[in-house]
Amino acid sequence: MTERDIPEHYVEGCAQILAEVSATGRRLTREEVTSRQELGELAADAGHGLRALVSAHLTAARAAWPTAPGTADSALAALHQAIDAFSEGYERAQRHAVRQEEAARREFIDDLLYGRSDLGRLAERAERFGLRLSHAHAVAVAQGPTAYDEGDKVPQQVERALISRFGDRSILLTTKDGRTLCIAPGHQDEVLAYFAKQAHAATEGGQVAIGRAQPGPGGVVHSYEEALNALELAERLDLEDPVLRAADLLVYPVLTRDRQAMADLVLNSLGPLTAARGGAEPLLGTLTAYFDSGCVAAEAARRLSLSVRALTYRLERIHKLTGANPADPAHRYILQTAVIGARLLDWPAKEL
Repeated sequence: MTERDIPEHYVEGCAQILAEVSATGRRLTREEVTSRQELGELAADAGHGLRALVSAHLTAARAAWPTAPGTADSALAALHQAIDAFSEGYERAQRHAVRQEEAARREFIDDLLYGRSDLGRLAERAERFGLRLSHAHAVAVAQGPTAYDEGDKVPQQVERALISRFGDRSILLTTKDGRTLCIAPGHQDEVLAYFAKQAHAATEGGQVAIGRAQPGPGGVVHSYEEALNALELAERLDLEDPVLRAADLLVYPVLTRDRQAMADLVLNSLGPLTAARGGAEPLLGTLTAYFDSGCVAAEAARRLSLSVRALTYRLERIHKLTGANPADPAHRYILQTAVIGARLLDWPAKEL
């Protein structure tokens, strides 16, 4: 918008103020400053550009200056005060608008991720932020060593990388509870994969979980919850993969769906380990390393910093206490399932 498009009332009174101030050498009164500030706020709310508004003030000053009494110095000082007050009001309105936009965005994100709003209304609000909730969406959640807010370096770095790579693809990047989130259409898996790569690098080794694509207005919250559950599982099971996909971890929710049945399996299969010297934890750790290494004794011994002979002794001790042989395929499945259950239920640290 050029200065010719600026309505005259935004510079109304400017020439008169310049004439009076330049003639007397006085400063603008409080009322005059306030009036300039209010006009600046109105111009900002109307969507006019500050550059064109300043240009319009300068044009008004040039038109008034030849007939205005006083020195050039006093006239310039008066013009400086007038434009400064006008700009202050303009910037104040801009900051207020930004805060309102940020508040509306944060409220929408909270409602979206917690499913607290009417789904129809939520879908309408989502279009304002580039999401079409009638389609399927998936959520990726990145967790680093520290908590992040939207204005922090890490989320901004990740956002710049995604925008540079994909532009505007109906992607929403935000933070929630100290984590960085990416919400993308369900069919754009490449976006979430790239987000995971960038977030892992930006957080210097952080972990990223990707929920499954879920349809409809409630799909985002379901995918978000899956991603959070994947991060929680990774913490409980000591999963160190940089990228976790909820689709690859579905067996764990199945195992814990009947908590009492799992607790019974853990106690019946592993309970006898509590009779060992030092308690159950050393032998439970031995089983964990043995199964995680694909039941290769040499690799399990390396992970535990033991000799193969010492590891073999521990496995024999487990066999003697539980009656199940970890090296026997017939027993291995039950023991491995019980070990997973123990890690999920935090046994033996917690009583079952």
